[in-house]
Amino acid sequence: MYKLVIGAFMLLLSIQSVSAQKHFTKTGHISFYSDTPLEKIEGHNKSSNCVLDLATGKLEFATLVKGFQFEKALMQEHFNENYMESDKFPKATFKGQIDNYTKIDVTKNGKTNVKVSGDLTIHGVTKKVSTDAIITVSNGKIDADATFSILVADYGIDIPALVKDQIAKSVKIKIDATLEPLK
Repeated sequence: MYKLVIGAFMLLLSIQSVSAQKHFTKTGHISFYSDTPLEKIEGHNKSSNCVLDLATGKLEFATLVKGFQFEKALMQEHFNENYMESDKFPKATFKGQIDNYTKIDVTKNGKTNVKVSGDLTIHGVTKKVSTDAIITVSNGKIDADATFSILVADYGIDIPALVKDQIAKSVKIKIDATLEPLK
């Protein structure tokens, strides 16, 4: 009987330990920045979902394209209707892996430099991407920060000739998310 109770207790601890490995947020911040001599374009989305499984290093982000906010309403309208076609392609996603995830220790506060790679899907096009990121652990919460650039043409986003000098060919994307243990 004693062995059965100890076995059940150990099983409960292992189940709790596995679930504690997943971290989640619904308020991840994704921003992008495009800069040319004629126009600066910047959009922010503060309602992106992210799940990180520290047991496997798997990482997923999803964001609604219409969730990006701009300084000028006309920029937001053009972004959604003319470039991103957000009614046709409502979400952007990333499904990938933290390559050196075993370096992350959620029991200790501190920063860890990691490499993230995976599939980024924007405008219905999926491309492999890889970037460096910083994982900061603070009292059991995880802050994930990464910055990388993409080429607009790689994702089938057409820039009309009339405004091609106003929109950069490369866009800088910044990710900032605070994840908490999934309960």
